[in-house]
Amino acid sequence: MKSFPMFIRTTGRRVIIVGGGEQAAQKARLILKTDAQILLIWPELEPELQGLVEDGRAEWHRGTVEAALFEGAAMAFVATGCPGSDGAIHALVTAARCPVNVVDRPDLCDITTPSLVDRDPVVVAIGTEGTAPVLARQIKTQVEQMLAPNLGGLAALAGRLRGAVAQGVPRAKRRGFWRWVFDGEPRRDWTRGAERDAAKVLKAAIAAGQAPDQREDGLITLVGAGPGAKDLLTLRAVARLQEADVIFYDRLVDEEVLELARRDAERVYVGKVVGANAWPQDKINALIVAEARKGLRVVRLKSGDPGVFGRAGEEITAAEAAGIKVDIVPGVTAACAAAASAGLSLTERGKTDTLVLSTGMARPGAPLPDAARHVGPGTTFALYMGVTQAGRVSGDLIAKGMPPQSPVTVVAEASKPGEKTVTCALSDLAARLEVESISGCATILAQWPQNAVQQPLSALSA
Repeated sequence: MKSFPMFIRTTGRRVIIVGGGEQAAQKARLILKTDAQILLIWPELEPELQGLVEDGRAEWHRGTVEAALFEGAAMAFVATGCPGSDGAIHALVTAARCPVNVVDRPDLCDITTPSLVDRDPVVVAIGTEGTAPVLARQIKTQVEQMLAPNLGGLAALAGRLRGAVAQGVPRAKRRGFWRWVFDGEPRRDWTRGAERDAAKVLKAAIAAGQAPDQREDGLITLVGAGPGAKDLLTLRAVARLQEADVIFYDRLVDEEVLELARRDAERVYVGKVVGANAWPQDKINALIVAEARKGLRVVRLKSGDPGVFGRAGEEITAAEAAGIKVDIVPGVTAACAAAASAGLSLTERGKTDTLVLSTGMARPGAPLPDAARHVGPGTTFALYMGVTQAGRVSGDLIAKGMPPQSPVTVVAEASKPGEKTVTCALSDLAARLEVESISGCATILAQWPQNAVQQPLSALSA
């Protein structure tokens, strides 16, 4: 960002508008949405601005323009319509250390005015740093459609009742209480126009000391973070990250994904590396259960999809044994992301009607899996965590009759900035991975079309 977005308090402060024409009137209309004291500076004012002065909604200074006029002001807008005057007044405002916006002169602007969605006291500001105002207006239109026209009234009611909630609802339950207010029955009633009913339900919950559906126990949510790119997260995944009290995340989860979480959520790294056991699964299970028992909303954030080689089953079992409710949010799994990055379809009518997801790794002490056991003609084979076992697995596939010349696609770091795609023959897989220095997170995709000639091991060895 080249500009930092923030909201400036206007209560009891002046906003100065220099100019007397339509551009100045446009800025005045904007500031009239606030409670600022408006000071208009210019020898003559157009009728709309004169009306504001006559109605007592603005003051008018017709005399000499001096730097002292701008001292202590919240901000100033310069809209004279004359480039020379704009430049001279900009110098005065700057000398007074007042934030300034010179209309149509981005090079002279300390501040810019965003497109606003006004549901006072809820305000959404949309800015493009002056690069694309049309885009900002398009986004504004979309947000206007998302937010009920009367939403600000509910926010204002919540503000008036905040003290009562602090007194009547225990601290541990307050976040869940407000989540219910804005996600549950009160908001639904309010937005359909039943504002009196919404207020009644809300006040009854305050008297009861908790929301009607608040649980004493916490919740564990297994969230799929997708392959890496944050825009591949589902809307539900983002919502759960925004609700979480504590987040346990893996080493493959990108930092940009974590930025979507609630800022005050505790974040705990529990990344596992092949061959290391600093965070064994039993320890992770115990941690997430312990936090949920405190009544917290726990998110276990995993790359890809929790249910595809993500050890979700072990964590679900641990939570259920402790009587903790578990919610699962699926994510884009690595096979889908790798195929999309490589421009491949995982299935194709008349060629591949079966998709096999397998892994080259096993838990410590267990024998390596027979990853190729379900592969046959008409199959797309996706191998997770299989780079170190590529030679063994490709040999197994060839032994089952898969043509050695079958194309194999390897996608490393799918959807991430360091993404790399390699294509080679099945028989050359291990050697090619070594040449390309692919040793980390990669997905191997191999397709055995129905019309390919199956070559049994006896024929290959003859």
